[in-house]
Amino acid sequence: MHAPGHLQHSPTSRLRTLVAATGEDGPVATSAEDLRARRQTADKNCDRWFSHAWVPAPERLRRLAESATEEQSDSYGHGGDIEALEREVAELLGKPAAVFMPSGIMAQQSVLRVYADRAGTKRVAVHGQSHLLVHELNTLEEVHQLRIERLTSDSRQPRPDELAAIPGNLAAVTLELPLREPGFLLPTWDELVVFAQACADRGVPLHLDGARLWESTPYLKHSLAEISALATSVYLSFYKGLGGLAGAVLAGPEDVIAESRRWQRRLGGNLFTMLPYAVAAREGLRTALPLMGDLHQRAVEVAMALQNEGYRVVPDPPHTNSFQVHAPRDAEAMDTAAVDRMERTRESICWSWRPSAVPGWSWTELVITPHSLQWPVSEIAKAYGELLRT
Repeated sequence: MHAPGHLQHSPTSRLRTLVAATGEDGPVATSAEDLRARRQTADKNCDRWFSHAWVPAPERLRRLAESATEEQSDSYGHGGDIEALEREVAELLGKPAAVFMPSGIMAQQSVLRVYADRAGTKRVAVHGQSHLLVHELNTLEEVHQLRIERLTSDSRQPRPDELAAIPGNLAAVTLELPLREPGFLLPTWDELVVFAQACADRGVPLHLDGARLWESTPYLKHSLAEISALATSVYLSFYKGLGGLAGAVLAGPEDVIAESRRWQRRLGGNLFTMLPYAVAAREGLRTALPLMGDLHQRAVEVAMALQNEGYRVVPDPPHTNSFQVHAPRDAEAMDTAAVDRMERTRESICWSWRPSAVPGWSWTELVITPHSLQWPVSEIAKAYGELLRT
């Protein structure tokens, strides 16, 4: 982010600034670069992590090798643990068929292209803050020439009246559950049912962008199958809430999944073997999925404790095991305090902080994982309190 008035600097003054920051041996590292380097080093030296992703360390890979249950390995997406995983997830979601793909981006490209080809229109309704638009380099338009119709760009889930305001034929409607960008937001169950019915009444497929749908069941108070029954198709990620190595699943009608497999092939998604991803995903279904209620409850407890320390959380209370934490201190000060603490205690309690829309404030995302359950709420609240006071 540029400092205020940056665009008013003349080319000459900017050149002088660059020259001043450059020594005989090359550019001098900025304080931000130095802080990033310190964070990376400190994180490697940590002994405890509060909100830590599952890392594919050698120990874990050895354990996964012992977890493989199928005698025959998969080959180009068929057989072995891949097919076993697809059957398990299809049954769990109550869908006729499922396909494993290396990434969610590929999975959603594939199914939306199938819907567009069938409908004879390229128009797809999407939330303006959807992952499909924010983090994927405009792939739907660049690769598949889909035309994006924004339901809304507000920091909330879209409403049926906003769908009704989009005229003409639509190939599909997507709903991201939860909506990550504004704080992992979910609709209520009743709101979700009404929106799904609006899609059905219009005769347009509803596709759930459910990268974190596993984590959404405690708030919605309905099973994965009941949620999935509201949509034609659903995508879920394996490396987020379930802690897999990588990969995603796409579930839906048999003919839609069969056509999506063809697009998977066209997009280069039929790897020779995907055994490690499938084994890790199946392990996550066995070990992490049963913890979703506990993770959501701990998120609510941690959020409340952080607010008592002077933070603000979005949403309040959290809808899933993930939420935003806002601090009344600027991002550089928060990052410096966090790295100082990591170096001193060998504990990692947060990710990098970003400037907030409110001057002088900053924010980060906090994800409650099984690692987090090992920390008493009072301990993590005290640790976060130190970041504001240091």
